[in-house]
Amino acid sequence: MNLVIDVGNTLTKTGIFEKETLLLKGELMSRTQREVSEWGVLLCDWKSRLNKRVEIKKAVISSVVSSISPVLKDTIRKYFNLTPFEVKAENVKVPLLCDNPQEVGADRIANVVAVSELYKTPAIVVDFGTATTFDVISERGEYLGGVIAPGVKTSISNLAEKAEALFPVEFKKPDKVIGKNTRDSLIAGVFYQSLGGVERILENIGKELGRKAYVIATGGLGILIGEECRSIDEVNPILTLQGLNFIADKWGSNREL
Repeated sequence: MNLVIDVGNTLTKTGIFEKETLLLKGELMSRTQREVSEWGVLLCDWKSRLNKRVEIKKAVISSVVSSISPVLKDTIRKYFNLTPFEVKAENVKVPLLCDNPQEVGADRIANVVAVSELYKTPAIVVDFGTATTFDVISERGEYLGGVIAPGVKTSISNLAEKAEALFPVEFKKPDKVIGKNTRDSLIAGVFYQSLGGVERILENIGKELGRKAYVIATGGLGILIGEECRSIDEVNPILTLQGLNFIADKWGSNREL
C-alpha cells in the first residue's frame, strides 16, 4: 500500500492507496509549528481508522510549504520506517515545458501525472485551493504552463481585511444576483466573479491551444464551481492524491534520493 501526503498552504491532504483504490483519505491543517511527534500521532491516529492491518510499502510527499517538508519526512522515517519520496521537478520524469521547471509546484506536477494516466489529452486542470491554478497538459502529456489566480477563500478573507464594513461570507451559489443586504451582495459578487473568471480564463486558454481541451476541476471548491461552470467537463476531488499514488508506483522508492 502507498501513503501519499499533499501539503498545501492551508490543508494537508492524506491518502492510503491499495493499487489504484483509495482506501482512506483525510485532511489536517498545515501548521508549520508542528513537531515530528505531533505529526506522528496525527498520522497514526488517522491511519487507525481503517480498522485493519495496513502495511505501507511506499510513501510520497508533495509540498508547497518548505518548512513542513523536512519535519514530515522525519515523521515518516520514525513512525512508518520508510524514507519518503518527495516530488520535485528533477525526480519526476514529466516534461515541464516552462521557463523554470523548479517553479512548478509539486502538487501541480502530481496533477499532470494523474491526468496523463486517467484522462484524454490535451487537458486543463483547475485546482481550487488557497490559490486557483490552471495547468495545461499537451496531447503528449507535457506540462505547457498555466495560470495562478487568488483562491476564492483567499479573496474573501482579503476583502474583509481591507474593507472595514465588509466581512467574510460562505462561498455558495446565491438565490439571486441582486443582493438586498451586504451579506447577500457579497455572496453573489464573490460567486459570480469567481465563476466568470474561471470561464474566461478557460476560454482564452482554449484559444491559445487552438483546440478543445478536457477540463478537470479539483480542490476544495471544485465541486461547487464545477457544477456551475459550463467549461468544466469533470470534477475529481482526489486528483492530486491519485497523481501522487501513480508517482509512488513509477518513481517512488524506500531509499533517499
